[in-house]
Amino acid sequence: MPLSSGTIKFISSLRQKKVRQKYHKFTVEGSRTVGELLRQDRYAVDGIYAVEQWVAEVAPEMDVPLTVVTPKELDRISQLTTPNQVLAVVSIPKEEATPPSAPDGWCLYLDGIQSPSNLGALLRIADWFGFPSVYGGPGTADLYNSKSIQASMGSFLRIDYRTATLAELVALLPGVPVFGADLDGETIYRVEAPPAGILVIGGEGPGIRDESANLIQRRLTIPRAPGRETESLNAAVAAGILMGWLGAGPGQLATGRR
Repeated sequence: MPLSSGTIKFISSLRQKKVRQKYHKFTVEGSRTVGELLRQDRYAVDGIYAVEQWVAEVAPEMDVPLTVVTPKELDRISQLTTPNQVLAVVSIPKEEATPPSAPDGWCLYLDGIQSPSNLGALLRIADWFGFPSVYGGPGTADLYNSKSIQASMGSFLRIDYRTATLAELVALLPGVPVFGADLDGETIYRVEAPPAGILVIGGEGPGIRDESANLIQRRLTIPRAPGRETESLNAAVAAGILMGWLGAGPGQLATGRR
């Protein structure tokens, strides 16, 4: 049976943040990510819309409502330029107010990361380097924007993501040191990192906001090679270098290479 115009309209409308917030729904696309989505229990899947080829390969393992669609129908509900084989409509879980675990490792705080693609990339990097928790501050893009979800490459399923101000996070994790990325900070290569902390990354344009900067105890920078004049690094690239260095563990960092 063809998709109804009402279903097409509703799923397509989830590209708008106000609609996602009203109905507490978002979409996930792509065979690999949807496959992982079906194997977890944090996010409830409301329905799957997939072409016959995907259904033939995966459907026997599914226990959620499934609608077989044509490629043309998938194109009408997809938020991708080139639709994949499957789209899932997913419920947004209720966000918990308390931190997910004791502060026994590093967490990432995003201070006004406006680009959804950068947000997704940062989740993916945090996942890679073992930062289990990411917090989005005021002005940070919506996690459930389709660009955020796609750029995360499934890491949104493995990272505990919450929204908070840095002041709220510091209050939740008392005694945990706060580090911030700053072009005028001390070189990361000479820092002896503690086993746990909060790493603050600001937006590429404005950087870290004043109200957050006031809470940072130590500022870190990634030094440029001699003679280079590049103004700055992309937020995700800078965060990746910092997370890789800080996540290496205590006793491995103060090498004095720079």
